Amino acid sequence: MGKMFGTDGVRGIANTELTAELAYKLGRAGAYVLTEGAHKPNIVVGMDTRISGDMLEAALVAGICSVGAHAICVGVVPTPAVAYLTRHYNADAGVVISASHNPVEYNGIKFFNREGYKLPDEVEERIEAIIENELKEVPSPTGGDLGRRDFNDKAIFEYINFLKSTIDVDFTGLKVALDCAEGASYFAAPKIFNELGAEVYVIHNDPNGKNINKNCGSTHMDELRKFTVENGCDIGLAFDGDADRCLAVDEMGNVINGDFLLTICAKEMKKKGTLAKDTLVVTVMSNMGLDIACNQHEIKTVKTKVGDRYVLEEMLKEGYNIGGEQSGHIIFLDYNTTGDGLLTALQVVSVLKKSGKKMSELASIMKELPQVLVNAKVTNDKKDAYTKDEVILEEISKIERALEGRGRVLIRPSGTEPLVRVMLEGENQDEINKMAHELAELIVQRSK
Repeated sequence: MGKMFGTDGVRGIANTELTAELAYKLGRAGAYVLTEGAHKPNIVVGMDTRISGDMLEAALVAGICSVGAHAICVGVVPTPAVAYLTRHYNADAGVVISASHNPVEYNGIKFFNREGYKLPDEVEERIEAIIENELKEVPSPTGGDLGRRDFNDKAIFEYINFLKSTIDVDFTGLKVALDCAEGASYFAAPKIFNELGAEVYVIHNDPNGKNINKNCGSTHMDELRKFTVENGCDIGLAFDGDADRCLAVDEMGNVINGDFLLTICAKEMKKKGTLAKDTLVVTVMSNMGLDIACNQHEIKTVKTKVGDRYVLEEMLKEGYNIGGEQSGHIIFLDYNTTGDGLLTALQVVSVLKKSGKKMSELASIMKELPQVLVNAKVTNDKKDAYTKDEVILEEISKIERALEGRGRVLIRPSGTEPLVRVMLEGENQDEINKMAHELAELIVQRSK
């Protein structure tokens, strides 16, 4: 068996790679590992709208109950709602059945610990090892020691009330467009914005189990751009299938990615005195325009490897309270333990309302530098060769000198393919395009 857990839980095509049998085993092993020492442990179980969710939930819950744990089934809720509800109910663990922004044929199972954090690698490895050992060490209680399944249809409302408590302004007078990606935000997003007084215009909030993420949501924003402009909205907000991401469009239909949203929110937090250590945490893929903007507003930036788990690790380690990625996966650690699209949407619209400005004015806080990404195909054993090759290193230095602090070079070996990604940023698109292709060609030549 290959490695079961990826960077975001167990993912695969439902009913072939992620089967009911595997879900049952994950329920048994996960419940056993995460609730050791708890008398009658409780595990919160939520899911997105995809059709395979029913099958996987039934199997997962059967596994949980089979080791004597109780399953609190909260139905269709955003992934970050499960993280919140696990803490809110003082449960021993949480599980969400979702494949986030992936197409409908995929699904996934992701665990949270009792504090609402994703599991560290060593805990995932332990769950995996138990399954590979055919669950031999997992008990199978009988009689009254079995677990039960409880349905909690109030959970989504408790999450909504929590989200509303994170802001101190209403949205009366604002016209807000929402794209719910036919996913987990379909009920909560319109309800929250309506209750806060906004005039709400919604698309893609009629999930049928098969249409999640289909040409909609944060990965397909053309329709929202048009819809926002046609309805004269002040802002458009797009979520992905499990609503842990949020991207925006301004009143003119321009896409505002996570870098802009992070900078806007960090500036507001600094103004209020709530930005921990005056620092914003981002990944190495954030645009250099973010660094320039933050520098102008005396906000420090810390860079991590690509992946929200690395952003969160850095935030927890150093006591920072906002971080995220270009994709719109943004963590407000004062409120939740994982990226939360609805929370992000509320924070951004709160800034918009208080500012009295247009969204395009808020987004002018940073200027995105042009970016070029070129793949250099090399064999797997040569993916790190560029780090030691003097010729390549000298060429990189030459490019950096030419860009004179107005751009940068970033080289990243692919984790899954035999190639190295060469990324350049700078003010002149043609110039960096030429530099990136020449550098990629040099890496290929020197790796032969």
